[in-house]
Amino acid sequence: MRSEKSGVETKYLKRFVKWTTIILVLSLFLLFSMALASTVGPMPISVENALGIILHQIPIVGDAIQGQWTPLEESVVVQLRLPRVLSAALVGVALSIAGVVFQGIFRNPMADPYVLGVASGGGFGALLAIVFGVGLSSLGLFYAVPVMACVGALSTMFLVYAIARTGFGIPVLRLLLVGIAVSSFFSSLISLMLATAGGDIHAAFNWLFGGFPICKWEYINVASPAILVCSVAIYAFARDLNVMLLGEEQARHLGVEVETVKKRLIILGSLLTAVAISISGIIGFIGLIVPHITRILVGPDHRILIPSSALAGASLLVLCDVVARTILRPIVLPTGIVTAMLGAPFFIYLLIKSRRITV
Repeated sequence: MRSEKSGVETKYLKRFVKWTTIILVLSLFLLFSMALASTVGPMPISVENALGIILHQIPIVGDAIQGQWTPLEESVVVQLRLPRVLSAALVGVALSIAGVVFQGIFRNPMADPYVLGVASGGGFGALLAIVFGVGLSSLGLFYAVPVMACVGALSTMFLVYAIARTGFGIPVLRLLLVGIAVSSFFSSLISLMLATAGGDIHAAFNWLFGGFPICKWEYINVASPAILVCSVAIYAFARDLNVMLLGEEQARHLGVEVETVKKRLIILGSLLTAVAISISGIIGFIGLIVPHITRILVGPDHRILIPSSALAGASLLVLCDVVARTILRPIVLPTGIVTAMLGAPFFIYLLIKSRRITV
């Protein structure tokens, strides 16, 4: 009996050490990625100084950081570059966790945060502000576009949920089919609006391609609490998601209230996606490829998969934004183009690898 208990404790300790190491490595990589991204711009700043400036902004930790950077360098990083870097990191966190949620619910590695039409709804809301000026008079351009995008995304999510719901719950296949239909409908409306956009078509395309051309601390101050709360709430369902991997019927026998869990996770995942869209526009493939790659590295246990995907997604999107700003300098590409260039081949790889999928 004692040997069995000792074996369990040893196994738990090894898993704890492994998970702690993974989180630590990913956190350090994210910090390095943010420092590297903060060096990109007309004014040259070393990675060492950029890292020191970023750490200097952290309470308590920052008091112990002493560096050789100038006040001008600190001002450039904190006021101009760090908001864009943090915005990319926040969007990466949100889309990656949402991707984990939807892949867990649908038990399909090719599900992504936009599977329920949230992206098309958000795009429709944003274009209402850009093309037709909806909300400009009361909110101003700075807030109208993200607010309308968020409203459009959330409205689409509730519409899909309401249509897909039956008296016996929310069948996964029905939810997916309704999401595809609603997404197609809003995509057609977006095409119609682009055809009538006139002089606003450039701004509309920039938003639809996804990126961080206008990033302010005000966006971060509003978005970060919402993303943090939703992420923590989703993590609370990590064990339920693990059980649901066995199938909904098996999960019910093991005491999981499947319909309640699905409903809450769909709402939380859609909220994360909506907030991400409101900051960056539509950035594809992050929510698809990051959870899948992370699952290969750390396994399917959502207790480690969720935080690992969040950190990996933040790092990947920060680095993709670096590529977008440097590959054709001085032209700054929309970040969504870079993620699509990486994600599309990976998606094709998933299709080829999965023998059960027919085209």
